[in-house]
Amino acid sequence: MNIFLAGVIGLIGGITSGLFGVGGGVVMVPAMLLLLGSQVGDIKQAIGTSLAVIVPTALVGSWKHHTQGNVIWPAVAALVPMALAGGYLGAWMTTKIAADDLKKMFGGFLVLVGFKLLFLK
Repeated sequence: MNIFLAGVIGLIGGITSGLFGVGGGVVMVPAMLLLLGSQVGDIKQAIGTSLAVIVPTALVGSWKHHTQGNVIWPAVAALVPMALAGGYLGAWMTTKIAADDLKKMFGGFLVLVGFKLLFLK
């Protein structure tokens, strides 16, 4: 494992997580596939690794945003139960979808979200 590249990916993922609320899937997964491709077997391993990394990252970012008054706790309470169920369901779905198909789906998702953020209100 290239520790330096992994560290850079982690730093950029952490910054974008705290700054934009993204980092794991949007930054770390593509970065791991691009920069650590020979060390990360496929997109499924990149996703799993990203999820493990984003937990502490999200906790630190959430705490800091809380201290700035940027967390709506009733919304958190409403979102968490189904987000947990969705996370489990999504991870299960990776067992049913081929890695190449998942990679294409992920790329399409990023393009659609990017298009919406750039060109639509």
